[in-house]
Amino acid sequence: MARYALLTDIHANREALEAVLRDLAGRRADRIVVLGDIVGYGADPAWCADRVADLAAKGAIVLQGNHDAAVDRPDGAMNAIARAAIDWTRPQLSAAQKAFLAALPLTACEADIQFVHASADHPQDWIYITGERSAWPSFAASKARVILCGHVHVPAIYSCDMTNRVQSQRITTGRPVPLIRSRRWLAVIGAVGQPRDGVPEAAYAILDTAANDLTFHRVAYDRAAAAAKLRAAGLPEPLALRLLNGS
Repeated sequence: MARYALLTDIHANREALEAVLRDLAGRRADRIVVLGDIVGYGADPAWCADRVADLAAKGAIVLQGNHDAAVDRPDGAMNAIARAAIDWTRPQLSAAQKAFLAALPLTACEADIQFVHASADHPQDWIYITGERSAWPSFAASKARVILCGHVHVPAIYSCDMTNRVQSQRITTGRPVPLIRSRRWLAVIGAVGQPRDGVPEAAYAILDTAANDLTFHRVAYDRAAAAAKLRAAGLPEPLALRLLNGS
């Protein structure tokens, strides 16, 4: 039995990552899991890569996201803003940092839990899970009772019952969602570094396998400082605005 702290989509946002790690220090977590996209969009890719590498050296599970992969292998599916940010990011990273990102796995499993950045079906294709229909292929592809992912930047949770009916479930920040054992579960963990659900605070979650529940958390951080760094670096203005308004 363990408590997993689930972080995803850090996106080179040092201020957000530091705030989440400070918040975690006040909550008992046995293991940290980083579900990918350590870099991209934000102004501190080198610092975030090193900080996550340090977490990995201390036992954290760390996966590769599409922005991490794009540092080594350009992704033609990215939009112009994402490509501009990756093109800026690439020379900011050392050879060792690039090698760390390139070597990260796409998925990991522990007991009846699967961790993945995007989706459990074809994780290398970076599929977005945005509703019940797009959640179903992950349930079909995985044998895990609980699937945990990121990529979408909007927190969500879906259940799949014994008749394979997938339903979206309500989330209340700070209130545990019971993971009823007669169902399977897929949760999209909100972004640490670039939330897009209209709430600009950094998002993460804690899975408690003893209590059999999942709790979503939000943490305030210095968004103005992070946005100022983006502007100083000459990164696209929409990236700074997105940090400020969370959408």
